[in-house]
Amino acid sequence: MKNILTILRNVPVTTSVISSLYPNIIGKNQKIENLEKTGEIIRLKRGLYVVSPEVSDTLVSTELVANQLYTPSYISMSSALRYYGLIPEAVYTTQSMTIKHSRSFETPVGFFDYTHISRESFQIGLTYINNGRFSFVIALPEKALCDLVANSPNVNLRFFTDVEQYLEEDIRFDMDEFLKMNPLVFMQYIEVGKKSNSIKTVLKYLEYERNLSKNALRV
Repeated sequence: MKNILTILRNVPVTTSVISSLYPNIIGKNQKIENLEKTGEIIRLKRGLYVVSPEVSDTLVSTELVANQLYTPSYISMSSALRYYGLIPEAVYTTQSMTIKHSRSFETPVGFFDYTHISRESFQIGLTYINNGRFSFVIALPEKALCDLVANSPNVNLRFFTDVEQYLEEDIRFDMDEFLKMNPLVFMQYIEVGKKSNSIKTVLKYLEYERNLSKNALRV
């Protein structure tokens, strides 16, 4: 007989959702404990679980977990840039932004960091990624870069040389993709986000490099 938990796939759910799958069982809390002990469900934090991949036959999505573990939040910074393939280094902690206090979680499925951001900055440059089975909220590449610059303590981008070194050497950003970025997101971030001067320098550098590329094509 097919395990009823498979209908949940890899979506993180609360205790009440899991309990609703067993309407004839009186000891709901005991049932949850037993499911956790047998490895059928994985405890992410108090009251939040995900079905084990061995049961659901679906890999756990760290992106989906990140959105549900601490809400409201969205995936950003190095995690988002790596997701888009814009930086080469692997990222072992899923980084997100939240309007709540900054927090970190260590779970059986990975490490998750949440950095506080203002409400005004939170809503800029977000998108939903839908892979056909579930969707999650993630920063657009431009917003992820802004968040990373704004929340890296030792990053102060005053000159074009600073931006060039940061992008090409420090985080090894895909510069071809950098030239395709949308200036509007940077402009919106500058109005309400942290480190507006550094973000302004990034935007000016983007415009400068684009002009160089256009002029090179005309020659």
